[in-house]
Order: sequence, then C-alpha cells, then structure tokens
Amino acid sequence: MKLPSTVLATLVVFSPISAAEHLLNPVTTQEPVTITWQTPDKYTDIEANGELQSRFEQRVFKQLTQTLAQSAEKVLQKGEQLQLTVTNVDLAGDVRPTFGATSSDLRIVKSIYPPKISFSYKVIRGKNVLMHGEEKLTDLNFLGGIRPLRDTVAMYEGELLKHWFNQTIAPRREGVPPK
Repeated sequence: MKLPSTVLATLVVFSPISAAEHLLNPVTTQEPVTITWQTPDKYTDIEANGELQSRFEQRVFKQLTQTLAQSAEKVLQKGEQLQLTVTNVDLAGDVRPTFGATSSDLRIVKSIYPPKISFSYKVIRGKNVLMHGEEKLTDLNFLGGIRPLRDTVAMYEGELLKHWFNQTIAPRREGVPPK
C-alpha cells in the first residue's frame, strides 16, 4: 500500500515531536502540592489498559496530585508548599493480555502486585526548606483495608501517599506557628 506524500510528510514531521513529548518530565500542580514526574517512560508499571498511554498517565498524575493536595491543604500553612519529584511508580496489579477476548488488556489486582512509589520531597516556605527527604513506599497489605465506595484510577497509590503524608509530614507541621 502506497501512502500519499502528504501523509508520509506528516508522519515524518510529527513523529519526533511525539517521541520528544513522551520524554519530558510532566509537572502537575494543585495548591499546595507540585509533583514532577521524572522520566515516566522508565517507571516500573504505569501501563494503560483500554485507553491511550498518554491520557492514562495524565489521569494517574492528576489524581495522585489531587489526593495529596487534599491532605496537604489541611496541614500546611499559608505560603508552604510540598514539592515531590517522583522517580518510579509501580501501580497495584499487573496488566495481562486478553488474547482477543476483550478489546483491551486487563489489570489484575492481587496481593502479590502491591503499589510502589519512589520520590524525593521537600516542604518549603519561600526560599526556606522546612523538611526534605527521600521515600520508597510500598503497601504489602493494600487489599487488607476497607475499600472506598468508588474506585478511582490509582486509588491504592493515592492511599499510599495519604498514609505517608499523615505519618511523615503532618506530625511535624501541625502546631508549627505561622511566620
């Protein structure tokens, strides 16, 4: 099959742009949280099933940022920011092919595939770093708790981040007088 020269030219022109966009480090922000997703194409597992990979990644990144922001806005004081640089994500479950039984692959969630996320973080006020560190989180008992009434994308990873925030950041920031 021969492609018309305009289609071929379009493929040549836009292919490098698509590849370059995928290599960028996307940033998501919802006050008071900013997350830089460092080289997501190298993450252990952020594989989409049933939708475009780029759209799926955007939904996961947005949902995790919103989840963390909901916890942070209750604890961080006016002018404080939580900044994360995520270096790896391994979503709960594993994507398996359906070999034509359905139109897309399925994510099988079992306890042997726990959610994992690695990142560095800092809490800042202006130019002052109030807290910082690195984390490698995993929850081997992610299926043992009470499940939310509605499933959301990356809900296990969101719970992992909320638990980390409540155990690590909140106790050190609550009761700190504002400057």
